[in-house]
Amino acid sequence: MDLFKMAYTVLGGLGIFFFGMKSMSEALQSAAGDVIKKAIDTITKHRIYSVMVGVVVTMIVQSSSVTTVMVVGFVNAGLMNLTQAIGVIFGANIGTTITGWIISVKVGKYGLLFIALGIFPLLFGKSHRTRQIGKIFFGIGMIFYGLTIMSDAFKPLRTMPEFLEMVSYFSEPHYGSYAACILVGCVLTMIIQSSSAMLGITIAMAASGVIGFQTAAALVLGENIGTTITALLASVGANITAKRAARAHAIFNSLGVLVIFIIFPYYLEMVDWLVPGDPNFINEAGDKPNIAVHIATGHSIFNVTATLLFLPFLNHLARLVTRLTPDKGKKEQHHLEVLGDPRDLIPATALAQAEAEVAKMKDIVNRQYDLTGTLLRQKTKQSPEETLIKIRDYEQITDNIQKEITVFLVKFLENSLTSEESNLAQSLMREADELESVSDYLERIAKYTTRTPIHEILTEETKKEFFSFYDEVESFYHGIAKRIKSTENMDLTIVHRKSEELRQRAQIIRKNQLQRVTKGKMDPLTSLTYSDLVVAVRKIRSHAQNIAEAHV
Repeated sequence: MDLFKMAYTVLGGLGIFFFGMKSMSEALQSAAGDVIKKAIDTITKHRIYSVMVGVVVTMIVQSSSVTTVMVVGFVNAGLMNLTQAIGVIFGANIGTTITGWIISVKVGKYGLLFIALGIFPLLFGKSHRTRQIGKIFFGIGMIFYGLTIMSDAFKPLRTMPEFLEMVSYFSEPHYGSYAACILVGCVLTMIIQSSSAMLGITIAMAASGVIGFQTAAALVLGENIGTTITALLASVGANITAKRAARAHAIFNSLGVLVIFIIFPYYLEMVDWLVPGDPNFINEAGDKPNIAVHIATGHSIFNVTATLLFLPFLNHLARLVTRLTPDKGKKEQHHLEVLGDPRDLIPATALAQAEAEVAKMKDIVNRQYDLTGTLLRQKTKQSPEETLIKIRDYEQITDNIQKEITVFLVKFLENSLTSEESNLAQSLMREADELESVSDYLERIAKYTTRTPIHEILTEETKKEFFSFYDEVESFYHGIAKRIKSTENMDLTIVHRKSEELRQRAQIIRKNQLQRVTKGKMDPLTSLTYSDLVVAVRKIRSHAQNIAEAHV
């Protein structure tokens, strides 16, 4: 086999492997979306729970990089603090070892079998669950088949003098060779940004007899450092806490590799003692049938041991990255836009982040509502002008968040989603849109006070009438808004009945106002302003009803 044919065969096998990993990961995420969401919801201040969440989520998504990027996004969105994030990262390193065990199975036997088992449910399954189960089997089969193709492509390297001479240094039993292998593994993983793919290549090369167990084990250590580049890149442009979480991941993995590097010969002996069979045994076909399990075992021992060693020092690591990444004193705002492309995120986590943004938007609108009420009642702590500026600022913030949420969720809806996930995404978009409309009308109410002095608009005759209506609409809005990001169902019959009562109240107020104008009790400009105030409050009532209808 010439080098060109070998290169495109390896790349083709790698492509099939990647596709298999992606298919299996997507199917697992879809089938276990509720599990992921529940796991995220169980995160508490206790470090053990955080580690367990990291293990569970990573085993489902089959990628520690995806989990750590998710963690950076959660920290940036304010859903997770630094200590919780580091705990999840610890768990992700354990969860990712399952990939090694999956691909350590004797791949040549089972690849096409799993493809055959999966393709028919995937194509012809009637239920979503059946199709996803078929996709899982199909993905596993593609992983095995891709590894088989890569292993076969690597076999000619065993008899290629130029290659053997090049890799001879990496096979020497000294620390210079170990360090070189770790560096190569790190750099290659940084380039392709997938430790799972590099692990697959390493096992394929080792199983085909191209490299020995020592070289493979050192490459895997380097891959554990290289995989941290994904989270570091995701933290670019994120807030300070998200940067600290990404750097904690890099420091943790690097220190873990350093510890194993110091005792590397003893580490190899321990793995060899635990796993039966000589890892470098070569059968008649020139393959090494025992080496894949040795690599998977070594990978697991490294990650589990590193987590157990560093878990008691989790808070110390948090303090270290806080010192290394100091707060520059600038007030930071959490933004959805820095979380990356939602099409690459786990559906359950993307929705959790969007829900958090909608809840944050609701809190801003609530603060804007409070300020508007104090402005109308002339009980502001600041001057009316400063209060109006603050209300306008809140309106601008809600505009920006609503745009970010809409763009984020429109991209998210391009994914393959369950009907529940699609409905929730559409619901969140509508809730954000309606909240932004409420904010717009609050800003208009505040602006109307600059057209006509408030004491002229709300006279003794109109004040009681207006504030009674205003307070009832505010209570109606808050009763609905407090259920945002909750699983509590709203009784739409009650909502519609109350909304209709408020609409009729607005009609009565407008009729009363026309009578005042007819009798000459209010000049036309003041009357127009008062009518605009009533209309704005009535519109808030309408948008609050829409929020209730949008709530899933």
